[in-house]
Amino acid sequence: MRLGLYNAILHDRPLSEALEVIAGLGLTGIEINSGGFLPPVHIPNITEIAKSKAAADDYLTVFEGTGVEIAGLNCNGNPLHPNPVIGDVHAADIRTSILAAANLGQTRVVTMSGLPGGEDGDLLPNWQVNAWNSASLDMIDRQFEIAVDFWKGIDQLARDNGVKVALELHPQNLVFNPATITRLVEQGGLTNIGVELDASHLFWQQMDPVAVVRHLGPLVFHAAAKDVRVNPAAAINGVLDNSFRKLPEDEPRTNLGGDEWANEWPKESAWDFVALGKGHDTAYWTEFLRALHEVDPDMAVNIEHEDVSLGRIEGIQVAAAVLTEADEALTASLATA
Repeated sequence: MRLGLYNAILHDRPLSEALEVIAGLGLTGIEINSGGFLPPVHIPNITEIAKSKAAADDYLTVFEGTGVEIAGLNCNGNPLHPNPVIGDVHAADIRTSILAAANLGQTRVVTMSGLPGGEDGDLLPNWQVNAWNSASLDMIDRQFEIAVDFWKGIDQLARDNGVKVALELHPQNLVFNPATITRLVEQGGLTNIGVELDASHLFWQQMDPVAVVRHLGPLVFHAAAKDVRVNPAAAINGVLDNSFRKLPEDEPRTNLGGDEWANEWPKESAWDFVALGKGHDTAYWTEFLRALHEVDPDMAVNIEHEDVSLGRIEGIQVAAAVLTEADEALTASLATA
């Protein structure tokens, strides 16, 4: 497997220093944020790179001699957001990322399916969590029509440029589990749209990422290594708890596009993102890598650090130690099989 890091956690430093951190941890890949919810800090001239092979080649010189190479572009966002201030921008970022990836010699762009509004004229997305009533299923059918129309165009662009687009199975998106990615691909006749298997969002929904990988098989294009710990509060409020706090303008907050902002995580959370090993042990991650290896022995598996109890470097160190140990255990077991 190819082990690396999603770079958002290192947006606080120049790309050259981020590459030093990654190489120092024994990792060989960097998944670079290229737009969407977050700005393309480490690839600020992505628009130029998307248009010019020469600009792409010039950018690639930064990686020479570092021992680290690009392991995909990431533009997670909501390209189906009914507010064009957000949706159109995120959709454009996906198209730009595909063209940039092609010029950079990359074959993977990570993003999300997005989520439309529920009805014409809506300016906010509408996620139907438990569609037990007919009206909700009618709404979902309408949303899939919108999604299929959009993703057919992206699929064609990706196919024309030798790129595969990996959708993160992420709640509050139309595609968030195996059933929904299968529906999108089959309904749209898509060939270059598949999955970025981020185990963390599957854990808290009570899915087994290993089983999901084996269920989806060749639809898994890319992977993220991020863990989850389910807390005692889940027994009281469940994993769909909405006890978030809206941050006022005078507090530091992250813009998600337009006038949408990330909220503060619940104080007594039902679950938390944690570094690898703090939710599931090395043996589990070895089996996760084994399942991915069965799909593609050369798949990129990139750490995503969102454990707020650990510092930027500390959290990456913890995750890298577990992921490296799991990969070594997998390699040893394959050698003796």
